[in-house]
Order: sequence, then C-alpha cells, then structure tokens
Amino acid sequence: MKTHNGKNKRLILCVTGPMAAGKNAAAAILEKKGFVCADADILAHQALEKVNDAVVTQFKKLAEEKNIQLTDVNGKIIRRNLGQLIFGSKELVEAHEKIIFPEINRLIEEFAEKNADTDIVINAAVLYKVPFIKKCDAVLYVDSPLIQRLFRARKRDGMPFSLILNRFKSQKNLFAKYKNSNADIRRVRNTGTLLNLEKKIDVFLKKLYED
Repeated sequence: MKTHNGKNKRLILCVTGPMAAGKNAAAAILEKKGFVCADADILAHQALEKVNDAVVTQFKKLAEEKNIQLTDVNGKIIRRNLGQLIFGSKELVEAHEKIIFPEINRLIEEFAEKNADTDIVINAAVLYKVPFIKKCDAVLYVDSPLIQRLFRARKRDGMPFSLILNRFKSQKNLFAKYKNSNADIRRVRNTGTLLNLEKKIDVFLKKLYED
C-alpha cells in the first residue's frame, strides 16, 4: 500500500473551503506528498453528462419561460446557462442536486475503489452533501481572510466584485455545515506563502497519524 511517509494507515481526505481560500493549492501540496487527488468540479462535469437528459427534463420548461437557452445544438446542457437559471433559488438548486449528486457520489466511490492502495484526497466545496463524506478520515478546511479571497478571486476569475460577493454569500456557514456532517474537520489558515501553507499541512498530517 502506497501511503504518506510510508505509514500503513491509508488516508482518505477531503480538502475544502470557501471560494479562493486556497483549497486547490492545498490539494496540489498533498499530491506532491504522494496523495492521488480527485477534483469534484471535474467529476461534476462528468456527472452532468451522465444525467444530461434528466436535467433537461427537469428544467426545460422553466428555461423556455425565462428565455434561457438550456442546451446547445447537440442537446447538451450549457452549464453557464443552467447556473444562470437556478442560481439564487434554493428550491431549484436542490432540485438539480437531487439529480446530479447521486452520480457525483458514484464517481467518487469509483475513484476511491480504483485507488484503493494509496492515500487519496477529494477536492470539493460541498462534499458534505454526499454520502462519501462519511468515509473520509478527516476534512482539511482551508480558509483565509475575506479581503484576500476577494482579490484572489478577482485576479483569478476576472468577475465583478458584486458577483464574487454573491458567490461568497452562497457559501455562508460552510464550516458549520461540515461540522454538522460529523466529519473530523481541521481548519488551516492560508494567509501567507505556499511554503507556509505546506508547513501547516505537514502539521495536519502529523496529527492525523498520531491519532
């Protein structure tokens, strides 16, 4: 079994945190240390392809009413337009999640089984919403001050500050939601350099193996 620092205990981790806090950087650091990483955003794209027809059936009428083009010429969901359609409505988001999350969970289970002999990490914003969270040994919650996240997101995505703040608002109480899932959650503040973040992750891993 290939594990971090040659230990016999296999780790299944979730790396999460609010937008632009540094969870991708943390996942990359863990990959450098021998973990195999699955990006939930990529898996969500794959899942949407699998449930494309079900999503179209669910939202086609509403999209037509709001004059939003839901699919391309090949009948595939236009993700940006789907987001425009459901963003801001708790009921619509939940309806979409009810369709897509079982497939996302299946893909994560498949990834874990495929990499059964090595440490793995799931890079995901909302893993607490799927059953696989119960299989994680720990959650690494990466956080940083709002002002830092705001300017990181602006530099990275080029979105207006108002839209970024709306995205931030949609992730309100994210830490509490992971706590409510009974996950072993440990918070790391990403306020400095990548080297500083790596040192904090080393401490996080050391504590996991000592427990």
